Amino acid sequence: MNPDDQRALADSFDLSRLPAGFHDDPFPVYRALCEHAPIKRMADGSYFLTRYDDLTAVYKDTRTSSSDKKLEFKPKYGDSLLYEHHTTSLVFSDPPLHTRVRKLIAGALTPRAIASMGDSLVQLVDLLLERMEDKQKTTGEVDLIEDFASAIPIEVIGNLLGVPTDERGPLRNWSLAILGALEPVLSAEAFDTGNRAVAEFIDYLNDLIARRRKKPGNPDTDVLTRLIQGEADGEKLSTKELLHNCIFLLNAGHETTTNLIGNGLVSLCKFPDQRSRLLDTPELIRSAVEEILRFESSNQLGNRITTVPTNLRGVAMPAHTRLTLCIGAANRDPSQFESPDTFDISRHPNRHLAFASGAHACAGMSLARLEGQIAIGRLLRRFPAYAVAGEPVRSGRVRFRGFLSIPATLN
Repeated sequence: MNPDDQRALADSFDLSRLPAGFHDDPFPVYRALCEHAPIKRMADGSYFLTRYDDLTAVYKDTRTSSSDKKLEFKPKYGDSLLYEHHTTSLVFSDPPLHTRVRKLIAGALTPRAIASMGDSLVQLVDLLLERMEDKQKTTGEVDLIEDFASAIPIEVIGNLLGVPTDERGPLRNWSLAILGALEPVLSAEAFDTGNRAVAEFIDYLNDLIARRRKKPGNPDTDVLTRLIQGEADGEKLSTKELLHNCIFLLNAGHETTTNLIGNGLVSLCKFPDQRSRLLDTPELIRSAVEEILRFESSNQLGNRITTVPTNLRGVAMPAHTRLTLCIGAANRDPSQFESPDTFDISRHPNRHLAFASGAHACAGMSLARLEGQIAIGRLLRRFPAYAVAGEPVRSGRVRFRGFLSIPATLN
C-alpha cells in the first residue's frame, strides 16, 4: 500500500464503522495508523493509540491515567448488571480494590502453584487429543476450538474455583456473552444476552460460595476459598466484589487462552516452515508461544481514562479523556520489532504487550503461557500433520481476536 493510500486509511478510521475485511485482517489499518496517525482523535473525543512506546508510557503512568470505568461505562450500560460487573472486576478497577483483589489472586497463582498444575494439564490435553482422534474416526474431522482449545481453560479455571465437573457446562457461553458486551459497538441483543449471563452466573456463584463456606478447600490452591477467607491481615472482599471477581477470573482465563491456542494452531498451518522448525526443535515451544501472543494478540484493545490534564507526545488531553490502547498494533510496531509482520517462532527479544504492562499486567500470564505451551506442543507432537479443513470462522470481535470454529483433520 502506497503512503497516500495509507494516510487515507488512517484518516478515515472510525472504530464504530470498520472497513470491510477488518475482522479478518486489521493489521493494514493498524499499520497505517501507527505510521500516519499514532494518536488518532476519534469523533467522540477519545484517542486511539497504536505505537508501542505510547502504550507502555500510559500503562506505567498510573498518576495521570486510570483503569476505573465507572464514568466511561455508565452511558453504555446504564444501571445494569453488566455495569455492576465491569466496574467491580479487577481489570477495570484502581487501588484500593485492585490491590486487594490482585493480592488474593496472586497468592494462589504463585510460580510453585502453577508449576504443580503441569501434570494435570498434560493429562487433560492428552485426554482431549484422544477424544478428538476418536471423533475423527467417526465424523471425518474435528473442531480445534470446540473440541480442544476452549475446553482447556474452562477445566483449568473450573479447577481453580473448585467448580464441580458436571456443573461446568454453562461457563463458556456465560463468558462469551459477558465479554461480547465489551465490544466498541454494542447491539441491544448483545446487551440483553450479557446481562442475562451475569444474572445466571451470579445465581450459580451464590450457591457455589455457600457450599464452599460450609466446606472450605485449600486456600493455597483453591482460589475461591482464598477469595472468601481473605488474607491473614484481614483484607477481605465484599459479597459484590467476591461475586464479580469470580466471574472475572473465568472471563480473563477463558477466551484469551482459547484464542492463544486457536490462533497458534492456525498460524502454524499458515506458516509451514515455522511448524517444521518447531517439530524439529520442540524446545522452541516457549518462544513460539510468545510469538503467537505477539503476532496474533488474543486481546487486541485496552482502555484507560486520564485523571488530570496531560500531554502525550505533544497532544494535550484534558482530564476524563478516554484512551483506547491498541495492543494488536503496538505488537507489530516496526520501531520495536524487526520485520513485525513476519511470524518467527525464535524471535528474540520479544517484549510484546499481549499481557499489558505495569500495575495491570495480567496476573495469570504464567498460567496462560503454560496452557499454551502444553496444548500446542502436545497436539503438534501427536498429530504433526494436522490441517485446517476449510475456512476457520472468526469471532467477529475487535477487542478479542480469535476463532469460533476451526474445522480440521488430524491425519
